[in-house]
Formats: sequence, structure tokens, C-alpha cells
Amino acid sequence: MKTESQRDRLARCEKEVEANPTKPSVYYNLGLALTTSGRVKQAEEAYVKAVELDPGLVKAWVNLGGVRLLHWDFEGCLEANLEAARLQDDLLIAHFNMGQAYLYLNNSEKLVECNQRVLELDRDHAEGHYYASVGYLALGELGAAERHLGRAMELGHSPTQDFVKAMEKAHTKKYHQQQKQSLIEISGEKTPKSNKEE
Repeated sequence: MKTESQRDRLARCEKEVEANPTKPSVYYNLGLALTTSGRVKQAEEAYVKAVELDPGLVKAWVNLGGVRLLHWDFEGCLEANLEAARLQDDLLIAHFNMGQAYLYLNNSEKLVECNQRVLELDRDHAEGHYYASVGYLALGELGAAERHLGRAMELGHSPTQDFVKAMEKAHTKKYHQQQKQSLIEISGEKTPKSNKEE
């Protein structure tokens, strides 16, 4: 059996939308095809149409939040994933995506809260432990940061060099004497500005 190419899948999904313009699932499928093709703004439009037609389509809300996160719309990511979590609170990806948005919005408390929910749903989620550690370090809770970092590393997640340096600073107590770092500085994550500079 031959695997469908991205181009063929996208063409098929576009035809399904033309044939069934009031069916939410065809917009959801189109969103998936567009996301896979790297066309996240168009994917966002497809997911928005899917949730307009069916406000209870949880997977479309989650993917809408995901594509908004991909193009640095953190408030939009939160809006979509909050709705997904309201509809189905046990969706790990919705809570993880919200945590990522809060990371970039520099909200340590919410970063920890979201990743604690991730860990309630999957106690062996390596990234959940890592980002909880980032949040706890930013809050000055070194013991919790170390515990979560240790578990993340046991599960195979490697911290960034920036995070290792931030932990070292915390251990030497210079961390609390210096100006507070943002979550992005602590985690070493990319920003829209750093992506443009590369």
C-alpha cells in the first residue's frame, strides 16, 4: 500500500472541505494536513472554523492552541487550551501547552501549576518534570527544582546549559543577590527574537 504524500493529503482534505463545508471534522483534518506542511497560520484558520462549527471538538481546540504556540501567540494558545481543558481536563497536552505559554509569558507560578497537572496525569513525563523544575527555580524553591530536575534527567531529559548555570548560581547563593532572571533566561528556550537573529 502506497503512503499518501503531503501534497496529496492536503489536496484530498481541501476537496473534502469543498464537498462538506458544514462538517467540522473536515476542517480539523485540513488543519492537521496544513500543520504537517508547516503552514501554521492556515492551519489555525482551519481549526478556528472547526471549533466554530463544533465548539465541543476538543482535539481541534488543542491543535488550535498548539499552532498558536508555534507562531508565538501565547495568549491565543492559552485561550484555546483552557477551553480544551474545560471540556476535558485530563488532556495532558493541553496542560503542557499552557505551561509552555506561561514559560514565555514569564509566569513561574502558572508554569509550575500546569506542569504539576501534567505530572498528575503522567508522573513519568520527563518534560513536565523539567519545566516544573524551571518554574520552581524561578520561584526560589531550590529543593523542588532539584527533585524535578533529577527525575527529568532519570527519564532522559537533558537540561539546557543556561538552566545548569542558573542552578549553579542558585547553589552559590549569588543567584538571590543578583537581579532575577526571566523564565526564558533560566530555561535557555528560544524566543521569537532569537529565532530571527539565527
